[in-house]
Amino acid sequence: MKFTQMLAAVAQRQQSMLCVGLDPEPAKFPGAWKGDPERIFDFCAAIVDATKDLVCAFKPQIAYFAAHRAEDQLERLMAHIKRNAPDVPVILDAKRGDIGSTAEQYSREAFVRYQADAVTLSPFMGFDSIEPYMSFADKGLILLCRTSNPGGSDLQAQRLADGSLLYEHVARLAAGAWNRTGQLGLVVGATFPQELARVRELAPTLPLLVPGVGAQGGDAAATVKAAAHQSGALMVNSSRAVLYAGTGEDWLTQARQAAMQTRDVLNRAR
Repeated sequence: MKFTQMLAAVAQRQQSMLCVGLDPEPAKFPGAWKGDPERIFDFCAAIVDATKDLVCAFKPQIAYFAAHRAEDQLERLMAHIKRNAPDVPVILDAKRGDIGSTAEQYSREAFVRYQADAVTLSPFMGFDSIEPYMSFADKGLILLCRTSNPGGSDLQAQRLADGSLLYEHVARLAAGAWNRTGQLGLVVGATFPQELARVRELAPTLPLLVPGVGAQGGDAAATVKAAAHQSGALMVNSSRAVLYAGTGEDWLTQARQAAMQTRDVLNRAR
C-alpha cells in the first residue's frame, strides 16, 4: 500500500490528524531510565504502544538516535511499529538534501535500512535531489516548505523575480511539475497559520505535515482551520508535549492523555 493510501485509511479509521513525534532525550526520561541512552528503544516503544490507536502517523527524528549511537535502537523501533501498529505509517524525519549517488544512498537508508513509509527532505538543491527517492514508488517524500522556526523566514519568505515568495514556489512545484509520481507532501509549520493557509491553497491535494503544535506554541485549532481539506491529508505533529507530559510513575498514562487531548482538539476544530 502506498504511503498516501495508508495515511488516508488510518486517519479515517482512527479519526485522527495527530502525528506523534519520537524525539527521545534520555535526560528527560522517567524514573530509573533517566539519563540512560540504552533505554531509548524502551521509551519510544512504550509511547508507541500507548498511543497507536490515537494517531495517524509516527515520526522518529533520526538525530535524536544518531547523537547517542542508537541507530540500532531506531531499527528495532521501526520493526516494533511494523509489528504492533502495522497500519500506522512511519515518517523518518531526516531532512536529507543531496544529489546523485549520495541521494540514492540516503533513500536506501530511509526505505531499506529503516523501512520508513515516508521521509522528510530538503528541496533546496532542486528536483534532482528528490528524484532518486522516487524509485521507491510506494513511499512518501515530504518536502520542507514553510518551516516552524523563526529563522525559516531568512530564505523561505524571500521574494522571487515573479513576485512570489520562495515557499510559495516550492508549494507550486510540489503540487505540479515535481509531483510526477504522486508521492510528494509538504512540511509547513503551525506557527505561521496564514502561510499554512496559503500553502493549502496552492497545494490542495498534497499531504501536509505540520510541526510546531505543543511545545513550540502553535495553535492546534488554528492549524486545522488553516489547512484541513477534503482532498489533502493533514498530519499535525506533537512531540515533547506528548513524550514528556509526565515524569512520575504514571508518565505513560499522562503521555496517552496528552495525545488524546490533542487529537480531540484537532477533531473539534475540524
